[in-house]
Amino acid sequence: QVQLVESGGGLVQPGGSLRLSCAASGSMSSTNVMGWYRQAPGKQREVVATITGGGNTNTADSAKGRFTISRDNAKNTVYLQMNSLKPEDTAVYYCNVRTFRGGYIPRDYWGQGTQVTVSS
Repeated sequence: QVQLVESGGGLVQPGGSLRLSCAASGSMSSTNVMGWYRQAPGKQREVVATITGGGNTNTADSAKGRFTISRDNAKNTVYLQMNSLKPEDTAVYYCNVRTFRGGYIPRDYWGQGTQVTVSS
């Protein structure tokens, strides 16, 4: 029902910046939360940041002050601006949309993942 296409990953030097984008297509509930998660090899998946349709955000401590999540509701697109990147940020980043059917029943949709590598 919902398809997510990510873009913007790549290789960047420590201290550099990247901007990830994720466009959602297909029908989706107006009640939803969009977010970014990441997973490094051998590590658990972790949430980076989430944002509601009303613009309320939650950002992981590791990303606070460096990463900013935003969304364009008209385009059904969520962004992650990543500044002051560190090698520890290296991971596959996944876009997520959590819909609430009837405003209550949750369901998760995931993007294909985009590689972010921070290295000198």
